[in-house]
Formats: sequence, structure tokens, C-alpha cells
Amino acid sequence: MLAAASAPPEFDSARLDAFLRSALPDRAAGRMELERIGGGQSNPTFFVSYPDAGTRLVLRKKPPGPLLPSAHAVEREYRILKALAGSAVPVPPVLLLHEADDVVGTPFYLMERLEGRVFHDTALPGVTPDDRRAMYFAMAETLAALHGFDWQGAGLSDFGKPGNYYARQLARWGRQWRETKTRDIPAIDRLIDWLGNNLDETPDTTIVHGDFRLGNLMFTPDAPTIVAVLDWELSTLGHPLSDVAFSCLLWHSTPDMYAGIVGLDREALGIPTQDEYIARYCAAAGRVEGPGRFHLAFSLFRFAVILDGIAARAKTGNAAAENAVAVGAMAESFAQRAEALVEASQ
Repeated sequence: MLAAASAPPEFDSARLDAFLRSALPDRAAGRMELERIGGGQSNPTFFVSYPDAGTRLVLRKKPPGPLLPSAHAVEREYRILKALAGSAVPVPPVLLLHEADDVVGTPFYLMERLEGRVFHDTALPGVTPDDRRAMYFAMAETLAALHGFDWQGAGLSDFGKPGNYYARQLARWGRQWRETKTRDIPAIDRLIDWLGNNLDETPDTTIVHGDFRLGNLMFTPDAPTIVAVLDWELSTLGHPLSDVAFSCLLWHSTPDMYAGIVGLDREALGIPTQDEYIARYCAAAGRVEGPGRFHLAFSLFRFAVILDGIAARAKTGNAAAENAVAVGAMAESFAQRAEALVEASQ
């Protein structure tokens, strides 16, 4: 007997139940409960539980419908999570990957469900100022641990292309902008030109998460300690400062602009400055310099294109969250922030 999900899934729950009883016979016993997790704009995610067996899992799948060729690669998520298991980077244990469409309509993977706190509000409500500061610094140190991971020793030499990262990224996101944009945003076009003329061409290469931010971290229930880094669908080999710059976007946006902290009393909240955060990362990573104007402007540009892409999926009825239209409308705001950053530094 299947329990009702909080929102109807786009697949046959009974088929998933039958698959799990075959694939995980020791874990899938009794009644299956299925609950869709809201709040994300990426791969649809579900809690899958068998209370009688004490089984608590998380299922991540591709969205239904047509997708860009490299988008929503749950197979890559599974691979990087498996590679990072047991490393200094905390990740959920993965159980299986199913690459066919016959069970839930798309490829998917399963991982253990961990207990902890995920904050979509970067002001970290309900946390003391001391813990809040410690959580921001834990984010910096965890990112440094990721960038120190031996990706070659872990067999991930083909997980991306070493070097020339920013040139390739600018080409990729510029192409996505031209092919999927929902409206004209002149600031994005101007940024593409400026970024192309100011590329960081240093060859630094690490595993990069691609979406490293507070909302993708799970903290233990009662301490400022990170128990898991989530949402790895954009991970690849790349320049480490791209992750650092992206994690700094909250210092460049307001609470209404996708959970920023501009305008908040950050000192009273215990939130470190951007410079303090970057200094903690550099100390942990052994770097002399953190991200500069180019890196921050690129991250703002890239996020603007991502947000407009969410709006494009909403137009086709293929968005991953109900607020996709509103989120997509923020694309212009982030592009304008990037232009302001560039102009203020000239």
C-alpha cells in the first residue's frame, strides 16, 4: 500500500515501489511513503521511506520533458558523490544509480537520507551570532577541502577538461543565453563582451561544485558543523575561484534576490564580511589570493543566465519549482549587479 505524496509525482509510484523491493530487498519492506521535496530549481527530489524497515532514502531524478544535452546529469551527481565518500568533504552515502527511463521516466539515483538543517534563508534564523559566524566559516573550510580533493587519484581525470575553464564556461553560458533567453537583457550582452576581454586564464584545476552556497549545505541538528554538501549536478573539473566567487553572491544580493544578505545588520547577526570569508577560505586552501572583480562578475553573469533558464523552462511548463517564473525575473537584477561591480572597479 502506498502512502499519498505531498504533491503528485510525475511517475507511477507503484512501479518505483516494485523496483526498490527487487533492488533493495532488505531495505524496502512494508509500506512505501513518498514525499516530494520543494524549494529547488534543479533535479526533482523525493523522500522515499519504508517506516516498517526503518529505511529513509532520497531519490534524485532528471526533470521530465526535453532538456539541454548536458543538463540535469544525475549520473554525474552519483559519480562524484561515490568518489567523495570517506573524504574530508561530507556527502550523503549513495546506494544505486538507475540509468534507464523505465522506473520513474528518467534516470535517477538513491542516497541515504541524513538528519540535519538546511537553510534557504542565509540569515540563518534561529541560530546564535557565534554559531552563525562559525557556520559561514565552516562553509569556507568545506569548500577548501573540496578543492584539495585528489581528483586524479580518485579516477576523475575525465570528469571535465583541465585548464582554460573560464573561456569554456563563458562560451557555454553565452551560448545558452543566446539559445534560450526569454527576453532581451542588454546588460548580459555587455557582460559577455567585458568578460571575454578580461578572462582569468590561469590553469588552476580542481573539482568544482558549481552551485556551492549555504542553501546546498546541511548542518548537524545542534552544532555549526556541516554534515553534507548537496546538489552536485553542476560539478566538474574547473577553476576553484569560480566556486568561491559563486558562494560570495549573497554579499552582492538582497534577501529578495535569491537569499542575499545586503541590507541586513550583518555585524549584529554575526555574519562575517566577504573579505573575512575569503580569507578563511584562502587560509584553509593554501591560496594567496581569492576571487577578484572578474570572478565575481562572472558568477553574477552566470547566475543571471541560470535564472533566465528557469524562466525558459517555466514557459514550456517544465519548471522544477512553482516559483520558477518569479525566480527567472531576477535574471536582470543579477546582470545589473555584475555591471555595477565592473563599473565601480574601473
